[in-house]
Amino acid sequence: MRTGNVLVSGAGIAGVSTAYWLARHGWRVTVVERAPAPRAGGQAIDVRGSALGVVERMGVLDQVRGARTAIRGMNMVDAAGRELMRDTGTTLTGGVIANDDVELMRDDLSRILTEAIGRTVEFRFGDSVTAMMQDDSGVDVTFEHAQPRRFDLVVGADGLHSQVRALAFGAEDRFAHPLGRHIAIFSSENFLDLDHWQTGLRTPDHLVVVMSARHNTEARTILNFRSTSDTPGHRDTQRQKEFLAEHFAEVGWELPRLLDAMWRAPDFYFDQMCQIKLTSWSAGRIVLAGDAAHCASPMSGQGTSLALVGGYVLAGELSTADDHRAGFDGYRRAMAGYVAANQALATRDGGALSRPDALAEASHAITLADY
Repeated sequence: MRTGNVLVSGAGIAGVSTAYWLARHGWRVTVVERAPAPRAGGQAIDVRGSALGVVERMGVLDQVRGARTAIRGMNMVDAAGRELMRDTGTTLTGGVIANDDVELMRDDLSRILTEAIGRTVEFRFGDSVTAMMQDDSGVDVTFEHAQPRRFDLVVGADGLHSQVRALAFGAEDRFAHPLGRHIAIFSSENFLDLDHWQTGLRTPDHLVVVMSARHNTEARTILNFRSTSDTPGHRDTQRQKEFLAEHFAEVGWELPRLLDAMWRAPDFYFDQMCQIKLTSWSAGRIVLAGDAAHCASPMSGQGTSLALVGGYVLAGELSTADDHRAGFDGYRRAMAGYVAANQALATRDGGALSRPDALAEASHAITLADY
């Protein structure tokens, strides 16, 4: 199926990567995104291994490298703020510093990719898919706000809590595998005066990381904690902040100021650490990409690379196959080993960053085809 009219649900890294490559192959692409504008904020993410090849083929590798965090190292403190260790060889968010990997902020990568698309793709922000009905020749899609439209294919790249996946495959709890921890991320002023640096505090149940961002003009905070029976769901932002304020109140160090910044942050994010596992990523003319298909969790350190590579492979396989079924089958075959290797990083020995050799091997676990 060489070209056609395709809807991509989700304007995150997976959605934008998929949209870019489909448009490059001649598809007519519409991207619908629930948020009213490109999402700001997010943690530091990494482009590694084969994913560097994807951004190079997009022509944006220099821009990606130019946006790197340039973090020089990290230290850990105790509840009283006394330094326990200092390391200029590795960091909590990116692992080993001296390699070819590129660490940058998620919203910077999103901006670079979106600008690379230019006017070749139609973006519809502030809307979402509410229903889909498919037949042998296409998919009729109903939106929350826009008029219904018909597409040849639909790509669900709408994240861990994918609406497209719920409509086409069933309830999330059939595919979600919680890893026992939650994470919150938000921006603030760089009131710790960090200079391309990150500092953190660890307890048996909590991990707090603060890092400078955007050349020290701001900071990003990560609160990582062991899940409990009363941890709130991903929709209730007010309850999430209340829970964090209670849960981290006695941790010490700079938590009072960090929690105060959390209440004022415009880009607060909160969710569980979990993986998504399905036996198939496609149902008829509907296919999943990125976290919607195979979330590996932040503990893998490879979610962004999976999203970039997945978009490249999905678009390439669709554009060289005789029909969408063959394209979807080729996509799954090409990605299966790469996904399995990277999901495994999150569930062994404390996560990917504790095992640099395993991370390097998994990041190169796919050879990019020339589509």
